[in-house]
Amino acid sequence: MSTAAQLGKVAVLMGGSAAEREISLQSGKAVLQALLGKGVDAHAFDPSESNVCALLDQGYDRAFVMLHGRGGEDGVIQGALESLGLPYTGSGVAGCAMSMDKLSSKRLWTGMGLPTPPYRVLNEHTNWQEVVNHLGLPLMVKPGHEGSSLGMTQVYEADMLAIAWEKAAAYDAVVIAEKWIDGAEYTAAILGDEVLPLIRLETPREFYDYAAKYEQDDTSYICPCGLSDEAETECRQLALEAFESLDASGWGRVDFMMDKQGKPWLIEVNTVPGMTGHSLVPMAAEAVGMDFQSLVLAILEASVVHNHVRVNTHGA
Repeated sequence: MSTAAQLGKVAVLMGGSAAEREISLQSGKAVLQALLGKGVDAHAFDPSESNVCALLDQGYDRAFVMLHGRGGEDGVIQGALESLGLPYTGSGVAGCAMSMDKLSSKRLWTGMGLPTPPYRVLNEHTNWQEVVNHLGLPLMVKPGHEGSSLGMTQVYEADMLAIAWEKAAAYDAVVIAEKWIDGAEYTAAILGDEVLPLIRLETPREFYDYAAKYEQDDTSYICPCGLSDEAETECRQLALEAFESLDASGWGRVDFMMDKQGKPWLIEVNTVPGMTGHSLVPMAAEAVGMDFQSLVLAILEASVVHNHVRVNTHGA
């Protein structure tokens, strides 16, 4: 365990200019308060308000990345931090870029033989009926590079596809339709090389959308998740394999569905998961006796030995 002095001056990167700005601010403020509670010299830093080069001018030793979505979870800020020589939390450039790109993730998993729902790429020339013939109904339409379920629509009829595509295309030029897996939704939180206890999600809404994640209080988070020990172990191993296959590291979250036959289907990897009052990684950590402050400190301490960049010589 590192001391607060060894961690040096820490910038908690939050806000940004992505569609998930408000959630990032909530997550960042929670992380900042946790670090301050542990005696760490931590400060809020919003890259949309200050040039990232100011991190060096202001004497920061490392960064805790709490930027969700584009610019923060896609490798962009990670590349900037590496160019500055500042250690940071979470995955490196490649891991963030691959994980944020849902299409690339699915292509890689498919090539590796890992289970992920069948999909089609959509554009204005797509034959909607052919998509339905290929994937069936219902199906999910989503932007290729967004988080927090932004721009997603569950489609029940072929004539809904064009509208769903337009909604997703407002967020991203890359839009995919994915076969809907009828079954329970699970998430696997990863800390270092350990997969924390799985959480099963239940919502009265059509799916675990933005409102279910951040606005409603009627979502149920079930941990222990109800799977047999053998099934949970297998799902944890699959989640870690999926995570590492995208070169993700440090900490993160793997979301998957379990169909009626008990087969898991990988949906996506999040390299900068939320850390709000509704967030899943803190719930999973609590299940193994780790409180929020200890979780945040463990994530930050990993940056001390992070192999993405050298530790800045002016700091710890």
